[in-house]
Amino acid sequence: MPTLSLSIGSNIEPVTHIRQVLNLLAQEFGSISLSKVYESEAVGFDGDNFMNLVVIAEVETSLQEISLRLKNIEDQLGRDRQQPKFSGRTMDIDILTYGDESGVECGLSLPREEITRNAFALLPLAEMLPDIVHQQSGKTYAELWQGFDKSSQKLWPIDFQWPIETETAP
Repeated sequence: MPTLSLSIGSNIEPVTHIRQVLNLLAQEFGSISLSKVYESEAVGFDGDNFMNLVVIAEVETSLQEISLRLKNIEDQLGRDRQQPKFSGRTMDIDILTYGDESGVECGLSLPREEITRNAFALLPLAEMLPDIVHQQSGKTYAELWQGFDKSSQKLWPIDFQWPIETETAP
């Protein structure tokens, strides 16, 4: 089964939307693993800070089907596709990696180029898959993070709980 890694981000009611997307992803893929949740400044535009994390799942579903399902989840969570590319959003789900696929697959460039350009994708991916080699660079994700210019993008971990424990009657 291929390992799927997803970058999750939101800057509109991010705590609510990230909890909702994690619930939906757990329903979709079963067991999921999460990186820490990080807050970062918006990249590419002036806007509210984003909350970002990486989600890992072992999948049997095709890349094309996963892509369609993820777009549906974004839409369920209020993603406005009429907005400019660099703008605030309720939910952004990007496929970072799918197994060891490399190159263009189903219209997606894998591994996703933003991994090496954006701290909000690279740091949580390095946390989750430190020893996996990024095929284009030949370096592990941990090595890529070690060499990343950390002064170029501000990123910090935040306290985030999921799933939320609900109170039960005695």
